[in-house]
Amino acid sequence: MEAVENIVITGAGLAGLATALGLHRKGVRSVVLESSATLRASGYAFTTWTNAFRALDALGVGDKIREHHLRYERLVAFSASTGEAAATVSLKMQGKSGPHEIRCVKRNFLLETLENELPEGTIRYSSKIVAIEEEGNVKLLHMADGSIIRANVLVGCDGVNSVVAKWLGLPKPLLSGRSATRGLAEYPDGHGFGPEILQFIGQGFRSGVLPCSDTSVYWNYTWYPSPADGDAEESVSKMRQHVLAKLSGAARIPAEALDVIERSEMSEVVSSPLRFRSPLALVRGSISRGNVCVAGDAFHPMTPELGQGGCAALEDGVVLARCLGEAFVGAGNDGGYACVTAALEKFAGERRWRAVRLVTAAYVVGFVQQSSNAAIKFLREKFLSGLLAKLMVDMADFDCGKL
Repeated sequence: MEAVENIVITGAGLAGLATALGLHRKGVRSVVLESSATLRASGYAFTTWTNAFRALDALGVGDKIREHHLRYERLVAFSASTGEAAATVSLKMQGKSGPHEIRCVKRNFLLETLENELPEGTIRYSSKIVAIEEEGNVKLLHMADGSIIRANVLVGCDGVNSVVAKWLGLPKPLLSGRSATRGLAEYPDGHGFGPEILQFIGQGFRSGVLPCSDTSVYWNYTWYPSPADGDAEESVSKMRQHVLAKLSGAARIPAEALDVIERSEMSEVVSSPLRFRSPLALVRGSISRGNVCVAGDAFHPMTPELGQGGCAALEDGVVLARCLGEAFVGAGNDGGYACVTAALEKFAGERRWRAVRLVTAAYVVGFVQQSSNAAIKFLREKFLSGLLAKLMVDMADFDCGKL
């Protein structure tokens, strides 16, 4: 059985849904193939920086997200060894294109908001691509159920293990040597945290506590795994105890932050190795070829220290929808192979160096924040914490433009 589709997007994550919604706003139809049976909201929440809200506004859903999530006023980075604030950065400052705006957004709420804006039937669940072939300019997508989809345009938003990125010849993402775990705690009567991001840095780990709303708090923890961790990754309960032991042992973490972890819901996938695509691979590699391209984590997986992975995926969606939209509805363009190829090359040109900067900065920030080296620790607690916090804000001062 064969079907024909003009634009096929693989993966109903942030990049895939943002691209589909951007195209819909431009009057261009697409179909999104999602391998799982439902929307996947792994990670619980993510820091949504100024650049992400500019992308969400371009997609027409920014205010729907704002209504349900707290706006932060400051970021406070604490030394995990002393318990003292190493840096405090105001998040109410003006950026190059207006005031900064940072919130911690529940991932499932954002995905559902994007999905609800799409025409019914745009997302096809339980649709997994197992192979890609070429027939002239058409891409033949072989599905797990034995069917074939003939795609005139293929956009890979299928994550770090992307089938599309592999087809383009992009090398596999590298292991950073760090892992992450996370959770979400609910406080029906209110949690008492202020409108601020709390970071605890040093002692070989980085942890954050971020209120999403008046009744929910997200937390994350990244560290360098070692044999000393024992059986921590065998179950949720063992991982929770491992994190609590690390934070309450050598580190000086406030009791209210520990309570967030104690009462939180955690994923059955207790930890995830943090991977990133080499900046050199981004410079040299094929982000697009002909009528095929990648976006989101399929394009630029990065470590989470900047909180920019999801934000960059939303930027990708807006830029890609703008470029593809011009290929289909722009003056003198007919959506043919030559127009699509030019559009995807334009997308790759706009996004390549932005991705290189984000991936590189995230890795460096993570290395400095979590290093146990005595010299780096001294510089971090005396000078670097403030600079790193300001770098996070600076990297968010970006506008991907309108559709």
